[in-house]
Amino acid sequence: MVDTDGVTGAAKEFGGKVQGAVGDLTGSKRDSVEGRAREAQGSAENLYGQAKDTVRDAAEHVADAARDIGGRVRDAVGSLVGSDDVEDRARRAQGAAEDGYERGERYVRSAGGNAYDRAEDAYETGARSLRQGGREAAGRIAEHPMAALLVAGLLGYGLGLLIHGRD
Repeated sequence: MVDTDGVTGAAKEFGGKVQGAVGDLTGSKRDSVEGRAREAQGSAENLYGQAKDTVRDAAEHVADAARDIGGRVRDAVGSLVGSDDVEDRARRAQGAAEDGYERGERYVRSAGGNAYDRAEDAYETGARSLRQGGREAAGRIAEHPMAALLVAGLLGYGLGLLIHGRD
């Protein structure tokens, strides 16, 4: 499609050439100058119209190429997504991922429960041992109060030396 500026510019350019040539032949400086001015104006309009045509053609070419590429991508994706095999594989992969997550969650809950049970057992065993040790120590101290006092004094002195040194 040719731009109207190009057609109008070409007509003005031709008319300016004719008017300038007539002015040159007749010796009319006014016609010669006006003709040259119209020729220059027409030439500029013609170039402007040609530039618009070139830009429009390039834009149409780019748009056509983009539509073509978009159509190819759409067709390629459509053939993949539309494929029953691909959809079936995607569903199976999703199901496998969900199963793996559920199994992992069960394992973590089970391991956490086992760890809690073992910690509770260890706490109860430690508490029983501490109570039993406390009862035995209290019984021995009651039987030998002076020996217990001497042992406690020696332990205190030893701790004092360890903490403060021999200064």
